[in-house]
Amino acid sequence: MATIKDSVHDHIEVTGVAEDLLDTPAMQRLRRIRQLGTVSLVYPSANHTRFEHSLGVYHLASETLDHLGVAGRTAERIRAAALLHDVGHPPFSHNVEELLYRHTGKYHDDVADLLADGRVGAVLREHDLDPDTVAGLVAGEGRYGQLVSGELDVDRMDYLVRDAHHTGVPYGTIDHGRLVRELTFVDGELVLAEGNVQTAESLLLARALMNPTVYRHHVARIGKAMLRRATERLIREAGYDAETVRRWDDADLLATLRRTDATADFADRLSTRDLFKRAVWAELPDVPEDLLEADHERIRELEREVAAAADLDPDSVVVDVPPPPEIRESSSRVVVNGEIRRLDRQSPLVSALRVAGRNQWRLGVYAPAGAVDRVGRAAVRALGLDVDGAPITEVRGGLDTTLDEFG
Repeated sequence: MATIKDSVHDHIEVTGVAEDLLDTPAMQRLRRIRQLGTVSLVYPSANHTRFEHSLGVYHLASETLDHLGVAGRTAERIRAAALLHDVGHPPFSHNVEELLYRHTGKYHDDVADLLADGRVGAVLREHDLDPDTVAGLVAGEGRYGQLVSGELDVDRMDYLVRDAHHTGVPYGTIDHGRLVRELTFVDGELVLAEGNVQTAESLLLARALMNPTVYRHHVARIGKAMLRRATERLIREAGYDAETVRRWDDADLLATLRRTDATADFADRLSTRDLFKRAVWAELPDVPEDLLEADHERIRELEREVAAAADLDPDSVVVDVPPPPEIRESSSRVVVNGEIRRLDRQSPLVSALRVAGRNQWRLGVYAPAGAVDRVGRAAVRALGLDVDGAPITEVRGGLDTTLDEFG
């Protein structure tokens, strides 16, 4: 047994297959991938890693299994899946995942090949565990896959608390101990037991507060957009294979960006925090429906159009269209008066948070600081936005550009 001191859960005891998996190359790589990617450009202490988070998910999964009375080989499979659930993450976590998906067809939870091959596969087989079955649990398949990937999964319970702890914000605080104790299965469905509507709401509220403050902070989004643009150039112009990039860590990617002529400027900007600025920051009602539904190629066409109008290099303009706001946790199930109900049909808080999510949503257009005004005017015209082309402080819903760190 290995006992590991953790900043969130105190001491974590790692046994069985999980202990043997700890020192595999796939797990150790996670020590070199930041959990929050470019969020550290906003919150300097947000340097925790996917390795720490994976240990936390393993710990909460173990506590849940003990509470549910699940033991033996079934429990070992779930513990292995909990520990390994993030081995498929690319460098900088989610920041370049969508880009790499377009080239590889794989998201971070598509891990069947990673678990079947190499040292991880060997360890799983040594413990008489089928790698494909473990990969299925990582993807949320079956009764127990809900514990690893679902609306009430232990992954979410750990990252909310851990991200709040390391950023220093007070918004991700949840009673994960109670959440674990109140989980139960009813007809094969993972639910919170009777009397836990407020417990479910706390998970929902924590995520809703962390989104605009941490996960979608405008500086983190700009850093993410620049990193994504640089990585796209690396693959498109420098000829790097997307599958290879997918298996790098943060340092590998940043070092390669720095020594490649086509991406060196982006690498320098990211390293020195010389980031693009917001030229447009538009609310959801101001954005045409066709722009919300535009695919990657259409967005790139619009970026080139805006750049040409502003007399800039095409890669110096980034149009950032986030997906429509959604609250996955709202479909969590809770038992009320002996009946399983969806949280969004039981809690009036859900509808309020949906409205808040729509109000917080922003389309961003980013450009070098000296070109912000002309890019803003060109972008309003090219994108068909229902806002004036004035500087950002006059765009409806915009924030003053002087609020660079926490505005």
